[in-house]
Amino acid sequence: MIQNYIITSESVSDGHPDKLCDIISDSLLDAYLRENQLVHTAIDTVVTANTVLIFGEVSGASLSTKNINILVRNIIKDIGYEQEHFNWKTLKIKNYIHGQSQDILEGIGREGAGDQGIMFGYACSETENFMPAPIYYAHKILKNLKFYRSSKLKNILGPDAKSQVTIQYRDGKPFKIHSIVVSTQHHPDYTINQLREIIRPIILESLPKGWMGEEIHLYINPAGRFVTGGPEADTGLTGRKIIVDTYGGAAPHGGGAFSGKDPSKVDRSAAYMARYLAKNIVAAGLAKECTLQLSYAIGLKQPISLFLNMHNTGRITEACLGAYIQKHIDLSPLGIRKYLGLNSPIYAHTASYGHFGREPDKDGGFSWERLDLIPFLNLLQV
Repeated sequence: MIQNYIITSESVSDGHPDKLCDIISDSLLDAYLRENQLVHTAIDTVVTANTVLIFGEVSGASLSTKNINILVRNIIKDIGYEQEHFNWKTLKIKNYIHGQSQDILEGIGREGAGDQGIMFGYACSETENFMPAPIYYAHKILKNLKFYRSSKLKNILGPDAKSQVTIQYRDGKPFKIHSIVVSTQHHPDYTINQLREIIRPIILESLPKGWMGEEIHLYINPAGRFVTGGPEADTGLTGRKIIVDTYGGAAPHGGGAFSGKDPSKVDRSAAYMARYLAKNIVAAGLAKECTLQLSYAIGLKQPISLFLNMHNTGRITEACLGAYIQKHIDLSPLGIRKYLGLNSPIYAHTASYGHFGREPDKDGGFSWERLDLIPFLNLLQV
């Protein structure tokens, strides 16, 4: 096992064009779930200059064009887009949603998986929320940046922002920051030097004390001026930030994105269950690091395979633990949805700042981050 290395992860703000699309797609999913908890959706959004395009398939519920338009405009307003060429008041919304294939509906109507695919879950002990340190701090910087953008820096910073955190590891553990990149949209009246003085304390606030390396490795708006941003500058699309959504590249990712998909799609629900299992395995002390893969075939109820890798840190064999999980936990798509309570409108909040490493919500959101499986895992003889 490599013990000394550096690794990088990135995050993007809720105002990033791709993330804006994820938020719209998941907010529409929530709206459909409020109509019917068994709705089937696969919604993709595109944003570009003063235009929002919505595509996809929905069966089991319907929303009026008026309600869709109101929802989309309110999302864009809340994020803060009132630019000349991307303004929540004046942008055009085009809706191309249609019904889902009857062949697919019949296949999943037997409570089988909505598609074939592979899904991964991951957890490690290097941060308090059992996430890899680079993606944890990349998200934290942007969440703190959003907090200040929404309050003290409302007239200085724009919605579009990105972060990138590179961490040096020693003896397999995060040791210090190697470099940080933050690029954020800003008001034209502020110089780059002024902006850097504003952003630097927010970055330092987001990091453990003593982790910051040489100042030369802190890059704030390294390309310079960043006034024109968001969909006015860059077209966005649902599902293009899948590594931001998961583990920042520190662990494998399956074949599909999450946003806009109802929980019958194992791309989403099985990835959540895989994270839930991996996190509880690490939290229970059975391993310091865990990667778990599930695979499914369309129409079949049970997974085709379960793969476990505890990276030579396990207190029990992968074969024994995998067999124990498969014997006692229902890993069918229906079983996962019931166990984690996934048929509720809980998805809009997942669309930005990561689907994993979050605190469970009172309304059932982020249920896959619960640690209630630990007593069950402790029944194993180790």
